[in-house]
Amino acid sequence: MQTTAETAARSTVDPAEVAKFQAMADEWWDETGKFKPLHMLNPCRLDYITRQIAAEFGRDLDAAAPFEGLRLLDIGCGGGLLCEPMARLGASVVGADAAERNIPVARLHAEQSGLSIDYRHTTAEALAEAGERFDAVLNMEVVEHVADPAAYLAACADLLRPGGLHICSTINRNPKSYAMAIVGAENVMRWLPKGTHDWSKFITPDELYDLLRGAGLDPVDRMGFVFNPVTWSWRLSDRDLSVNYVTASTKPA
Repeated sequence: MQTTAETAARSTVDPAEVAKFQAMADEWWDETGKFKPLHMLNPCRLDYITRQIAAEFGRDLDAAAPFEGLRLLDIGCGGGLLCEPMARLGASVVGADAAERNIPVARLHAEQSGLSIDYRHTTAEALAEAGERFDAVLNMEVVEHVADPAAYLAACADLLRPGGLHICSTINRNPKSYAMAIVGAENVMRWLPKGTHDWSKFITPDELYDLLRGAGLDPVDRMGFVFNPVTWSWRLSDRDLSVNYVTASTKPA
């Protein structure tokens, strides 16, 4: 039996990063607040996620509850922006977050929406040690905030059943991403509080592929999330991964 202290010592949680999101917890569902960028990006994220899950598990997205029978984890769930649509699609959803204040916000919104979602204040490592297993793990905009990306992704891989699907999005590390994600989003547009992101912790697509392989996963796809300032919308691109991007990986059966 592992003690709480032993589990905490192995945790990849960065307390300073958690504190940033604790401070913004009450604003998760305010589409004009500090999480406006995520609300704008969410339709694009959902398009990618749902198509990857449907393809991997042979599901028809036109069905009434296409993900029924699938157990899904959203690690770093925040206020539940992805958990709720996954639950509406029929998945059995667990939402986990290291920021304790996010959980009651997520629970309340799910209750108000008539959705049953298992929200927990916990970490990927704790869930893995408890023997939890999922068909799909969503790991969106989290890996750039942890203390040890390799150990964190290894825990995410442990949480997958053989043949399971891991979807991970993050931010590329280059001059363009610094200009857009930090100077533009934090300093000019004020979409996010200053200091939300640390450019040195951004990860290139090739680096992420190496980390995923090191965790025992097989990367099968990657695409960029591209913002259009004219239409004020996001789109998926198989060529432009220069700033925001997403990957899909499978766990060998």
